[in-house]
This record gives sequence, structure tokens and C-alpha cells, in this order.
Amino acid sequence: MLDLDYHKERLFKGFYWPLFRTALMVSLLGLLAIYSGSSGLASNFAVKQLLWLGIAVAALFTVVWLGYRTFLSFAYPMYVVSILMLLFVMFLGSIRLGAQRWIHLGPLAIQPSEFAKIATILMLAHYLGERARNRYQTKRFLVAFFIVAFPMLLILEQPDLGTALIFMPILFCILFLWGVRLRYLFITAGLGLVSMPVFWFALKEYQKKRLLVFLNPNIDPLGAGYTAIQSKIAVGSGGLFGKGYLHGTQIKLNFLPEHHTDFIFCVVAEEWGFLGSLCVLLLFALLFMKMLRVIERTSDTRARLIAAGVVSMIFFQVLVNIGMTVGLMPITGLPLPFFSYGGSSLVSMFVAVGLLISIYKERSIF
Repeated sequence: MLDLDYHKERLFKGFYWPLFRTALMVSLLGLLAIYSGSSGLASNFAVKQLLWLGIAVAALFTVVWLGYRTFLSFAYPMYVVSILMLLFVMFLGSIRLGAQRWIHLGPLAIQPSEFAKIATILMLAHYLGERARNRYQTKRFLVAFFIVAFPMLLILEQPDLGTALIFMPILFCILFLWGVRLRYLFITAGLGLVSMPVFWFALKEYQKKRLLVFLNPNIDPLGAGYTAIQSKIAVGSGGLFGKGYLHGTQIKLNFLPEHHTDFIFCVVAEEWGFLGSLCVLLLFALLFMKMLRVIERTSDTRARLIAAGVVSMIFFQVLVNIGMTVGLMPITGLPLPFFSYGGSSLVSMFVAVGLLISIYKERSIF
């Protein structure tokens, strides 16, 4: 009985319920959108996503119970395992839609790149958090850059440009909060801009087309530009109040591909309208406010770096996903966190939130 009370106190004392409730609310709204977006498909994605949500919530509580310090102590082996899983995917992974990103474990399909982001955040926090910021900054910066470069290059090879690019804002935000000299970040960003012509020739042909149709979707309206055009039609046709739940014509008639995954926000915009979309955006804003509070509530450098990495990862995924659905960013194939269909993405997001809740529980300022 005493052991049970101890474990309950360890898990629930100081638990950051507002963050958990907000993340769960976003996921449940996503579940409604997935149900609507997949009701015309042969497979019931909503039921699968509900099962994944149960696994994700269990993973969150497990992370909170173990504590973020436990994960930091295993940061190096977790990072190595993530690299090995990405290598495994490169040679033996399952191929879908021309991309080799998944490992099949019986009925489950795992996407290692989603968990590689968490492992990389922990690795960066562990490495930088143990080192003084006023010494050997060039060395620290280069090591941090190579920590990110390994998984990033392996994910680019799958190919998955969108997920690979998320590693850069993670790196920049963690380095900025750690206290790296700003000139390192400006120089890196400048080199990135200068190398864009070289980077262009390294892109796959379909990736080049995506960038070109971002500038002008009408250059290939029935090919590479089709999804971009249909996405904007779906968003615009929702109007102020939307067409009503389960009544989205662009979705029901399958004019828009991948509307239960990458373009799930189009379901929201078409069926729930501008006001419904605004509510979802405000809910995400509330989620980020709760996450940022975690950074304010701890003096542990490594914990602050973890929180910065998690917030930047989720924020930029939301920004890019919603941006591409309304035509403000190129199509990259990034899921909308907590919202899009996908077990690996959902579990990794709840693991990330679990780390933040653990940090909040063990805050050292108050």
C-alpha cells in the first residue's frame, strides 16, 4: 500500500494538468477531423488513431513517472539507437508513396525519424548543458552541429525533406538559449542561403517541382501543382462558418489527397470554417503558452534546453503544416502535431509533452 501511495505521489504530485489537458484536447479535435476526413476511405483511420492516442497517453505518463533526468542519463545510447534505426530504414525499411521511412513490426508501422527528433533534443541538451558557455564556443557549436547533421542527412536520404529541415530550428533555438554567440547562428544561416543553388541540384525531381509550384501552382495544375490548388480551394470554400461537420465536398469527393494526414487542416477549414480554424489556432497558441511556461519555471540548464527543443520542434511543424495548406509555404509532407493521422507522430508528441511535464514537476526555482 505504501509503495502504491509512493508511486502515485511520484507521478501526480506537481503534475502540469493544464498542459496535458490542452494537448489531449487538440488530439481529440484531430480525431474528429480524421474521422471526417477518412470516412470515405476503406480503412477506419479514426479507430486506429484512437488506439494510438491511448498508447501515446500511456507513454506520456511513463515518461513523467521516470522523469526527464532518467532520459538525459540515457541520451547518448538513445541517440545511437535512433541513428541505427534510421540506417535500418535506409536499407530495409518499408516503402510508401516513393519514400522509405517506416519499419514494420507486425501490424504496426513505426517511423523512426519522429523519435530521432526527441533523441537529438536530449543529446543536444545533455552535451551543451554540461559545458560552460563562455569557453570553447567554436568547438561546442561544431559538435552540436554534427549531432544534428547525422540524423538530418539520413532522413534526407529517405527522402523526407520536411522532417529533416525541422532539425535546424531545433538546433538554433537550443544554441540560442544555451548562449552561443549570435554570429555563429548568423554565419550558419548565411552559409545556408549561399549554398541554396548547390542544394537545389541535390533535391529529388519531385521536390524541385514542389518548390516550383509553390511559386506558381498553375505551371502544372494537374500534376505537381494539383494538391496545392485543391488545398487552397478546400480552405477557401469553408467560408466563415464552414460547410458543416462531415459535409466537406473537397474531402468527401477525394479531390484533395492525403486529407487525413498532411492536409488535415483543410478538413478543419472546409467543414468548420474560418471561425473553427481560428479556434484550433488559438488552442495551439494556448498549448505553446503552457509549454513556454515550463522554460520559465526551471533553472536547470539541461531542462531548459530540452524544453526549448520541444517547443521549437512543435511550433515549426505547426507553422509549416498550416502554411503549406494555405499556400504560404511549399508542400513538405510534415504532419500537423497532435492532429494528423499517424501513430509515430502522435506518440512522439506526447513523449515530448511528458518531458515538459516532468521538468515542470521537478522545477528547482519554486
